Amino acid sequence: MGWFQAAVRGMGRLPFIHHAALFMGLAWLTRLGLLGMSGLSSVPASLWPGLFLRGLVFDLLVLAWLLAPSLAWAALVPARWRHTRWSPWLRPALFWLNACVLLFLALSEFTFWLEFSTRLNFIAVDYLIYTHEVIGNLRESYPLGLLFGGVGALALALTWAARRSLAAAPAAAPQGRQRLVWLLAALLLPTLSWKLADLDAMDFSGNTFANELAGNGLMTFGAAMRRNELDYDRFYATLPQAQARQILAGMGVSRRIGEPVVPVRLAPAPVQALGPLKQAPRHIVLVTVESLSAKFVGSMGSTQNLTPRLDALAREGLLFTRLYATGTRTVRGLEATSLGTPPIPGQSIVRRPGNEHLATLGELLRPQGFETFFFYGGYGYFDNMNAYFEGNSYRVVDRTDIPKSSVGFENVWGVGDEFLFDHVVQQLDQEHSQGKRFFAHVMTTSNHRPYTYADGRIDIPSPGGREGAVKYTDYSIGHFIDQARKKPWFRDTLFVFVADHCASAAGKTKLPLEGYHIPMVMYAPELIKPGRYTQLVSQIDIPPTLLGLLGARGADSFFGTSVFAQGPDFKRRAFISNYEELGYLTEERLVVLGPKRKVETFAIDAQGHSIPAELDERARDEAIAFYQSASRAFKRGELKAPRP
Repeated sequence: MGWFQAAVRGMGRLPFIHHAALFMGLAWLTRLGLLGMSGLSSVPASLWPGLFLRGLVFDLLVLAWLLAPSLAWAALVPARWRHTRWSPWLRPALFWLNACVLLFLALSEFTFWLEFSTRLNFIAVDYLIYTHEVIGNLRESYPLGLLFGGVGALALALTWAARRSLAAAPAAAPQGRQRLVWLLAALLLPTLSWKLADLDAMDFSGNTFANELAGNGLMTFGAAMRRNELDYDRFYATLPQAQARQILAGMGVSRRIGEPVVPVRLAPAPVQALGPLKQAPRHIVLVTVESLSAKFVGSMGSTQNLTPRLDALAREGLLFTRLYATGTRTVRGLEATSLGTPPIPGQSIVRRPGNEHLATLGELLRPQGFETFFFYGGYGYFDNMNAYFEGNSYRVVDRTDIPKSSVGFENVWGVGDEFLFDHVVQQLDQEHSQGKRFFAHVMTTSNHRPYTYADGRIDIPSPGGREGAVKYTDYSIGHFIDQARKKPWFRDTLFVFVADHCASAAGKTKLPLEGYHIPMVMYAPELIKPGRYTQLVSQIDIPPTLLGLLGARGADSFFGTSVFAQGPDFKRRAFISNYEELGYLTEERLVVLGPKRKVETFAIDAQGHSIPAELDERARDEAIAFYQSASRAFKRGELKAPRP
């Protein structure tokens, strides 16, 4: 601790200088530690000076906010409070408490970086809302008692090292003039920080790791609270809406922004829309699998043998090899697979007000005679899933509806996937016995930290990390098909297995393509011709594709297009995003729209990596047309379902 004592010795002339030194030191060590976690080679050495210099500036801007309350206290506290029996103990006690808080925040940054490879962002903001799941997840994933004990002990060691300097520090601002100085500082420092702070200054390089490391977690967290919803027209590049509508019409988008949609009616599916299916299915079960990156799947190149059951289904069904998720969270995957719209900036539509009676699969299929379900193994209030699906004509079945006696394993996120699937089979049996057609959307949970699952199912003991969780979910999918195969409705049912998003979207670029590459398998041995679909596909194309396969009307309600109705001249495209950057992917280009009307273009090399390239005006205008139109359509209520 000699370095610490030397750093703080003699600095007691200014109030709370010890706390400032502690914050700045821990912020610097956190940045260095996160760099080490990412691997020193992840950031070129040439970027290190800029990384740490910008980091210093961001840390000072955050420090201005943190010091303001303390300076105000120093200016306003009565002098008689400074010379009490407990005052000698107050300084070390406050220093220890501050050290505990700052060390806990640093620990939070490390755990968040381990999961998302970013500073604290809007995901961390969302997690504050769902304390039950988040705290439960932490308790099941980490030894919290040991971690908290370690934080307290390390804070105590730092306090002991600074004890002499703390004791020697004079009382803060004893004179009236000094009090005025500290009060003015308490007001001016956060004001200056607010004026000078520019989170976009983090983006000083083309290396995402370097940009994230340059930031400060408290600043990015605060910015995320303000930017959770971004108005497209205010922050992003735009086009005249007439031009945007013309571009979309030329790309096969039937939805007419600003115009009423023709009411839907049940009608036979066109033959060409059936693609490889021999005939239209009577029922569809759509399973969105938590965090199933393409890199885990054997039929897509993995050698880890984590998905033997899904690989078997892929050999007997139709495997989509170039499908891309729209986002990095479950709500984005649910939005895309139910609503078929590009991801608008900020929060997912699933979590926004005014999201009821939209043109979702549930809202379109129920008037056409289908029983529509959303099955979830957790508590559906999480991420507003229950409210969204119930408000869009799905019958929601979540953890509260599954009998405890039928659940052999559960963790904080939900019941084990196999037990969720057992309940799905029971419910669909009931619907079939009444002669009803059904569309069921199932959301799994097991492939999620803490990666725990029922014992004896796979050859990786629980908790088995990400690999074990993937293999258990794969086992559960196989178990589901084994059970369904015994049912009379199996022959007439199309099963669709698709990931909601990847396990991680971290990379050296803002929107690394491999962080959005997901698998999809269509399985119906009595209905489908085995094969591989190798064309570029977006997650938003799934709803119109399924609607067409069922022989239902309403495909013109989506921004997506049925993959089996796309002719040879159809321009293949996909949409990928985080909550700020909006990506538009074609065969040759990736256009990224960002705040402050920023537009970047990247070329796609033979390995699928994106390389900075000259602006492609046509691709730019197409990207703007899609994202601008989708954002305006939701804002103006034009994503509502047509009424029959």
